[in-house]
Amino acid sequence: MSTTDAQALASHSLYPLAAVAHQPQLLLALSLLAVSPEIGGLLIRGDRGAAKSTAARGLGALLPGGEFVNLPLGATEDRVVGTLDLNAALRGEAKLKPGLMAQAHGGLLYIDEVNLLPDHLVDVLLDAAAMGVVRVQRDSLSAEAPARFALIGSMNPEEGQLRPQFLDRFGLCADVLAPLDPVQRAEIMRRRISFETDTAAFLEQWQGAEQQLREQLQTGRRLVAQVQLPGEFLTCIAELTGAAGVRSLRADLVLHRAARAYAALEGRLQVQWSDVEAVAPLVLNHRREPRQSLPPPQAPPPQSSAGQPPPPPPGDEPGPAGPPSREEIFVPTAAAPLDFRPRSAGVHAADRQFDRLTHTTADPDPERLHLPSTLRAALERSGTGEFSVTRADFQGPVYEQRGGRRVLFVADSSGSVGAAGRMGAVKAAMLDVLERGSLKRGSLKQSSGGRDRVALIVFRGTGATLDLDWTDDSRAAEEAVRSVPTGGRTPLAHALELAAEVLRGQRGAELVLFTDGRANVPLSAGSDAWADALTAAARLQGVSCTVVDTETGHVRLGRAAQLARVLGGRVTTLEGSPGS
Repeated sequence: MSTTDAQALASHSLYPLAAVAHQPQLLLALSLLAVSPEIGGLLIRGDRGAAKSTAARGLGALLPGGEFVNLPLGATEDRVVGTLDLNAALRGEAKLKPGLMAQAHGGLLYIDEVNLLPDHLVDVLLDAAAMGVVRVQRDSLSAEAPARFALIGSMNPEEGQLRPQFLDRFGLCADVLAPLDPVQRAEIMRRRISFETDTAAFLEQWQGAEQQLREQLQTGRRLVAQVQLPGEFLTCIAELTGAAGVRSLRADLVLHRAARAYAALEGRLQVQWSDVEAVAPLVLNHRREPRQSLPPPQAPPPQSSAGQPPPPPPGDEPGPAGPPSREEIFVPTAAAPLDFRPRSAGVHAADRQFDRLTHTTADPDPERLHLPSTLRAALERSGTGEFSVTRADFQGPVYEQRGGRRVLFVADSSGSVGAAGRMGAVKAAMLDVLERGSLKRGSLKQSSGGRDRVALIVFRGTGATLDLDWTDDSRAAEEAVRSVPTGGRTPLAHALELAAEVLRGQRGAELVLFTDGRANVPLSAGSDAWADALTAAARLQGVSCTVVDTETGHVRLGRAAQLARVLGGRVTTLEGSPGS
């Protein structure tokens, strides 16, 4: 076979899933989803060129339906869910045409760059993946079709994050990194070169392993409905998810399903605790609280003769409450409006392309014609008479723009801010910004680019925490601000590092940093806390930034202004007067 023929064959052949090297967690996650699509989908996060799409396509070839549906990034809701059959409408019939989800029934629906897909489409896809059915409603029309498919989304976190509520909806998440070990990288290259040089020989070489994997998945699908999980495991699963800071009960249910799928893959009808340990990272890593490590799974305790856990040994009983915390929660105090100037660059062009169709309106001369609604209006007007379309039937689309502003508050709530009596003013300033951007129903305002979102990082003691992830719920934002405790040291560098992590992929986001700059917690033992803070600030250059100086007293270090210069932003004070 010539080199050209081999390359042509390689371009039309799928790389075997069994040949994907050095990605054990990814292969495990794909296998669990193939055995039990009810798990609710798989999110693959990782570097470019880490075999995300290659592995997803390889799994599609092993599924019984064999259907691999690739959802294009610019697909409309009608294309994904289903729409009015225009040919039937022209004959005067009301009939629905299935979309991509119905086409994927029995196979795999794959979305590359799922983090760039409009939120409403992600929601619809995850609902269908969990229920195994797609429901279509268009005015008076209603229909449903089976849609039991394995849903896989892949993304590069550097290009933007999924909202937390959508992260939770994905049953499993595999974080994929390209290996750095030279021996492993060489092995991956060797296999890929062999595949491209002589595809037929490579496929024949891996045929046995691929068939073995196919049979293992088939056996798992056949057994999974019969697999039982011991009742005492349920409490241990709940303890595990709670220790990871996971509030969603979906995690407990998915962990239950994934453990049963793992046992089925092993050919067993009874879940062992080792099965729970094997799948826990895939279920919990994307749901746990930021910067909180995943606790090791604890095996269930031995049962007593009466079938109840034995009493705790002496000394394990809960003791009296310890000394009260030295932290305080200050209420917001009156303060002048913050001199916060929003960016004027406008919404990123990439955000505008995902505008959502909310409804249509009658328009005899529309700038853009919405054909399905126009035909529906004509059908309703014509009734049983002769079908025709007139300008009176024309319908124009009305869109909701999706990409609003993003504002990240980073608040210093250390003891120095509380002792200076400034924490109440800090809270009042943040609430003022929220008030200027809120609506009566509790959602942040609809700006020219879409709905605004905010997030809140608080730093005190020895670290920083993301107290509020990106949200457009102004009530949740207000509650998060009001409940911020105060006390402890000033880990400024930690907060700036976390801010860089939260802002990664948030195009055009704005940073509002409240601090007196008196950093005293270094990133590592022996380093200088203030130098660490400046280094961390330098990594945030390019982000639209406002530093609010909370420093008071006769002797001032002026570090907030230094931070602003390093960040490339501006500095102001709580009274609203620009700083130096």
